[in-house]
Amino acid sequence: MSYEPPTPPANLPTEIVNTLNEASSEHLRDVASYAEALAEYKEREARLEEEEADDADVEERPDDLPDDVPAKATITIKEINDNRYYYWQWREGDSVTSKYKGPVNPGE
Repeated sequence: MSYEPPTPPANLPTEIVNTLNEASSEHLRDVASYAEALAEYKEREARLEEEEADDADVEERPDDLPDDVPAKATITIKEINDNRYYYWQWREGDSVTSKYKGPVNPGE
């Protein structure tokens, strides 16, 4: 009975495949253990960075943002009858929602 060597993943660089093919079974088990630990570490770091970015977004919520307007909203200027007005604007599914904020020039 003969055994065939495993087929490496297609996205694994040739240099790594060649190095692994030359390694002893003991080194391969060490590499596997290290690679698993390193993957967990990098995934954890990515999650922490994502959480920090989400926290930063929350901290940047403008003080004058109404409670019924999501933090992802942006301010848009609309011109109506030669007057300019600020609107909060955000996407809800396929539609864009706007909420009046106030005139661009408070005297208007």
